[in-house]
Amino acid sequence: MSNDGSMFANKINKKIDNNRQYYYSKNSDVTLTNTKGKNIKQKINEIFTSRNYVYKADVVIFTKSGELRKRIIGKNSNYLITDNNELIPITDILDIKYQ
Repeated sequence: MSNDGSMFANKINKKIDNNRQYYYSKNSDVTLTNTKGKNIKQKINEIFTSRNYVYKADVVIFTKSGELRKRIIGKNSNYLITDNNELIPITDILDIKYQ
């Protein structure tokens, strides 16, 4: 603080657009851009914390190899777990939608 009671603040001379775009690339040919501010892990967490989720959730999972319709019952840090004990790598998921 200066002697006159005012506080110094640096001027910002550039455009700030933090968190406007999310970019993911595992391989150079796989790119996910989400301009709504939610990444895949956030979408997955929203499914599991939803009021509609009790034990299992019917979802559509989009991967680079296609579309999967699955019933997921759990997750860990790397995989979604289906009701058939299938493990779906979260890194392979381009998008996920709750049905």
